[in-house]
Amino acid sequence: MDIQKITPRKISEAIAEQIKEQIVGGALKPGDKLPSTKELSESYQVGRSTIREALSALKAMGLVESHQGEGSYVRSIESQDVDLPEFNSLLMSRDTVMELIEARQALEVSNAALAAEKRTEDDLRRFEAVLKRMEEHLGDEEEGERADIEFHLVLAQATHNSIMARMIESISTQMQTAIRETRRLQMYANRTVSRQLLQEHQAVYEAIKRQDPGAAQDEMRRHLFHVEQVLIRYLKK
Repeated sequence: MDIQKITPRKISEAIAEQIKEQIVGGALKPGDKLPSTKELSESYQVGRSTIREALSALKAMGLVESHQGEGSYVRSIESQDVDLPEFNSLLMSRDTVMELIEARQALEVSNAALAAEKRTEDDLRRFEAVLKRMEEHLGDEEEGERADIEFHLVLAQATHNSIMARMIESISTQMQTAIRETRRLQMYANRTVSRQLLQEHQAVYEAIKRQDPGAAQDEMRRHLFHVEQVLIRYLKK
């Protein structure tokens, strides 16, 4: 008899799988709004951070999209979307994390230059709001992580290229879940590290505000190099 190893599953993965089945099976249709994080947390009787992890996984699979200030909605999917690699298969591999870092560098350095050229006054206001939140929550792991993700999504949206925005959203959610999976790493809980991350994000923003593509690229490279070095240090442990 063939016996396959049973891998214990995280609660967030089980929740993501349940919601995925409802989407694929048609119980949740394209355009449907999902219950709020609070409502899902109460329904599944888990913490909100667990629900956010599940939603991040669904976003990475292309099944759900978030509208700022409105919530999460079911995306219109094609059959091939359902055949994407399972999100949890990306979590534990060091090689995968390194590949994500490389892919993120290629995309985000380009995004920084594009944003510097194409940003609007509304984009600048959104950057400023995120940076303010970062500063207000220095040392707060959960809020710091959320603001970091949002900064890079605002950056992608400031390119005014919808394909770039979709690509960086997928990589960002995968990246943050991979970071969260290595519980030894607490980038945002360390006040000194989180302050340095804030300064790096501010430097990227200032270059974009000046509409200086070259400087924006340089500052983004510097920021991502720092993140890479921190990750590598902890992944080696």
